[in-house]
Amino acid sequence: MTQRPPLPPDLFDELCPSPLLPFRFGDKWAAMILRCLEDGPRRYSELRVPLSRVTPKVLTQSLRGLERNGFVSRTEHADPKLRVEYALTPLGRSVLEPLAAECRWVTEHWDELLDASEGGTPSIDGREPALTRTRTDSTPH
Repeated sequence: MTQRPPLPPDLFDELCPSPLLPFRFGDKWAAMILRCLEDGPRRYSELRVPLSRVTPKVLTQSLRGLERNGFVSRTEHADPKLRVEYALTPLGRSVLEPLAAECRWVTEHWDELLDASEGGTPSIDGREPALTRTRTDSTPH
């Protein structure tokens, strides 16, 4: 197993820009999971660190969906004890550049997107927009 630096717990900030992304594939967490895997395979416990806001059940469902759709592979290793790793497939790796372009676009249009979100238009379920101007940096994660 190749040693990679651990994923930092603050890889994704509290204000998730996923409602602002103009394109979405998979579920709410798919893009973040792919970003976690871009440097190589990771174990489930490693993914839990930056994705601590995701319940274990939802993370498992998201990983299964990404695997079912061909973006992620799941490999079981029978070392002294069973170890499972998730990795990007070639299809999953091919979506990283479009995902990076989308993140750059959101960064460039962050204020406009927040203005539109805060414009008093409730979401489909009638709740107020969830996004606020509390970002600590200018890069959406």
